[in-house]
Formats: sequence, C-alpha cells, structure tokens
Amino acid sequence: MITSNDLLELAIDMAQNVTTKDRFDRLLKTIRHIIPCDAVVLLKRQGQELKPLAQTGVSSELLGRRFDILSQPRFEAISQSQTPVRFASDCDLPDPYDGMLEAVHGDLPVHACMGFPLYADEQLIGILTLDSLTPGVFDEIPVKTLEVIAAVSAASLKTAILFKKLESHSEHYQNLVSELTQEALIKDGGELIGQSLPMQKMQQEIGLVAPSDFAVLIEGETGVGKELVARILHRKSTRAKGPLVYVNCAALPENLIESELFGHVKGAFTGADKDRAGKFSLANGGTLFLDEIGELPLLAQSKLLRALQSQEIQVVGKDQVELVDVRVIAATNRVLKQEVEANRFRSDLYHRLSVFPICIPPLRERLGDITLLAGYFIEQSRRKLGMSQLLIDDDAIASLDAYDWPGNVRELEHVMNRAALMARSDQTHQTGMARIKPYHLGQLQGHQTNASLSDSKAGSLVTTTANDKAFTVSNLKAATAAFQAQSIQQALVFAEYNWSQAARSLEMDRANLVRLAKRLGIEVTKQLN
Repeated sequence: MITSNDLLELAIDMAQNVTTKDRFDRLLKTIRHIIPCDAVVLLKRQGQELKPLAQTGVSSELLGRRFDILSQPRFEAISQSQTPVRFASDCDLPDPYDGMLEAVHGDLPVHACMGFPLYADEQLIGILTLDSLTPGVFDEIPVKTLEVIAAVSAASLKTAILFKKLESHSEHYQNLVSELTQEALIKDGGELIGQSLPMQKMQQEIGLVAPSDFAVLIEGETGVGKELVARILHRKSTRAKGPLVYVNCAALPENLIESELFGHVKGAFTGADKDRAGKFSLANGGTLFLDEIGELPLLAQSKLLRALQSQEIQVVGKDQVELVDVRVIAATNRVLKQEVEANRFRSDLYHRLSVFPICIPPLRERLGDITLLAGYFIEQSRRKLGMSQLLIDDDAIASLDAYDWPGNVRELEHVMNRAALMARSDQTHQTGMARIKPYHLGQLQGHQTNASLSDSKAGSLVTTTANDKAFTVSNLKAATAAFQAQSIQQALVFAEYNWSQAARSLEMDRANLVRLAKRLGIEVTKQLN
C-alpha cells in the first residue's frame, strides 16, 4: 500500500542537490519502490519525437532510440492527455518496448501499462511510462498518488532541462568571451614595437609583473599605448584564458558607476528593468582593465577600494555580498601622485592600484623607435589599401624624427595612414610602387616649411624645390619648437583662447596641448578655460 510517507520520501529525494543523472536514477528507483513494476522509462519531448533520458528494467539500447509520437499510438495517447493514462491489460495498441523488457524474452505478454504526461508551464515536456508483467496492478492506485508522482517527475525533468540550457549558455558565453578576449589581444598587432632603451626597460617590467596577480598602474600620456600594454599583461598572465573586461572610467555616468562596476538587480532604481551583471562579475577569473582611472569621482573611488581590498562586491539592490576573483589593471594619462596631493584622488586607492607601476615613455623619448613604428604602420596601410609596395623616403623619416609627437604613437599612426593614402595617388602604375615623401606628411611638412620662415633665429629647416627634392639644414629642433609655438598661438587666437576648441583644431588631446604649451613657454594660467 502506498503511504503519504512514500510520497514525502519521493519529494525530498528529488530536492537533493545532485547531478542530472543521479536525479533521474533516484526518481526511477523511488517510483519503483512506491509502485512495484518491472520497468520505468523517462522520455523528453523534442518536437514531435520522444528521447529516452533514463530507464530501469529495459534494455540499455533503448536510450539510443528516438520515438515518433504520431507513429506510436500509446505515446500519442499519453501525450494528448492531461492526466495519467492507465491502459487496459488487454489493450491491443502496439507497445513501443515490445522485446526490450529485461524480464521478458520475446514478445510482451498481457501486462499492465501506465503513462504520465509531464507538463511545465502548460507545455508537454515529456512522459513517464511504467510497465508491469502483473495485469491490473496499477488499477487501484489513488488518483492523488498518480498526480503527485506526475508533478514530481515533471519538476525533475524541468529542472534538468533548465540546467542543460544554463550549461549550454555558460559554454556559449565562455566561448564568446574567449573569442572576444583573443580578438582584443591581437588587435592593433598585439605587440610592442620598439628597441629604444626606455622600451627595453618597460618590456622587462612587463615580463616581471605579468605572471603575478599584483595590481598594475599604467601611466603615460595620451596615445602612448596604455591599452596595448594592458592586453599584453593579460596575455602573459596566468589568467590568459579568462576574460579581459575593459572599462572606460571617463565615459561612465556618475549616477551609474556603481551599477556598471558591480551590477544591479531588477527594480534597484528607476530604469533597472532587469538584472544586470557588473564588470567585476564579468571579469571573474580574469582581468579588469580600468582605463582613465583618474577620472573616477571620489565617492566611486571608495567603493572601488573596498572591492580591491576584499575581492567582494555588493550588487546594487542586493544585501548580500559576492566574492570575485579579479586582477585589476588601471591606466591613466594623469600623474596620480599629483592628483593625490591635490586631494582629487584617494591615497589609499592609489597605493592599492600602484602595487607595480609601469610608466610608458612618450614617443619623443624613444630614440630610433619612430622609424620602426612608421614601417609597421605603413605595412598595415599597404595591406588595407591593396598596394603592392609602399616605401618611405629618408627625407620623410627625417621629418618624422624631427617632430615632437604630442599625440604619441596614435598620432604617428594617423599621420602614416594619411600619408599612405596620399602616396597611393602618386604611385607608379607600371611598377605598382608608391613612396611616401615629406610633402605627404601634411601638417608635419607644413610646420617645417613655415618654421623656416617664421623664426630667423631658428634657421631654415627644410627648403623644398620645384621638383620636390628637400635639403635639410641646421637647428632642426629649434625650428620645430618655433613652428609649434606659432601654430598653438594661432589656434588659440582663432578659438578665442578656448583650449578644448584649439586642441580639436590641432587634432590633439587637450591635456597634451596644455603640456606642450607649457614646455614651449606659452603662458597658460591666465588663458586656460
């Protein structure tokens, strides 16, 4: 006789935290204990087919079969029912397990058969079948008992289906993260170009700190390649197979910084219409790259400090804290030590981030690297433009070496891309060869020629003849500085001393423009706005 304790045992057993296989095995074992029978089979619906997931008392080859519902009358009858179906012992409908019951050799004799349609969210997700060689054994089982068995079986199958979806989504997410991370690591070449002493020193520092989990602070002017260094640090770390998550702190709205970093739950604030994972959660097991960290407001800095100290985050709208395993790499074009002294950046956060600081040298200090970088960029341009050959004249190299590069490597890349485009229009069609000359360098060539005319003390920088042959002369550095000062003054006058507007007209970063102006002796404090 089936007791309430039997049903309670079934429910409790299914609530145990076990694997899908164990859950199904327990389900079938418990059902056979509650209802004596010779075979139990659990099948999952896949469109118009039924796929066996677990069985007991039936040949194991059953699990490799797929049953078309419409071609199996008993399965069709169960699938069309809302309640358990008890087939008469003398039912003449063909049995799909004929010849497969382990207790019978040959055709199935007269026997008892029962099927449970399993529903979730009003959708048929599978069926459960019971077979017994004792005719009529299922006839006296109370309807309530059958309903409980059906409900527990449906819940177990639904849980397994959900787990499978989650595993599939998780695998897809991991593959996607891996692909995107790999793409991020190899974009822009993924390598540091340069043989100068400052670059050799920096590469040694990268090789030293990359395998550790220490926080790294990358400092350097705009355009020096801080993001590239962060990607290389991740690639050379023990977390290389984990995600690399990028955050531009300067672009985060102040009222959403906490949500962006730590995530939020639905309803946590106006507009939070669904749960959202924060960047720390997405970077779990990998690296979080906080670019422009110096732009983070003080209030957000304190919340970030807690996450770094304890590796704990608190999702907005949630009381519980979550543990994360994240390595943080930060970058800034500000001098954070000065920001700390000016009370614009927390000293404790600064020391937490700068466990191992790396300072990227500006391009003007990397003797000999400009030629290497120019060659790297024009080769990239040659491929993009479909050119057979693209060279650069020695005079153009001299012009590049003479320039101060306030925009650093990024500015050099843009200059070489424009020069390649201009050189393509001059290429020799017979040979398919193009050559970058000084006049292809645009503003660089312009500043050289104008400098020679604007400052008699500087001396002539470049004299260009009608056939475009250039002759370099003395005092190159002074001529360059004179032109830069004149260009900045003209841009400021035109922009009515609006430094942001002047920087845009010169195609420069505002902070770099101010630094360059100070170095050239241009008064900035009275005019800065």
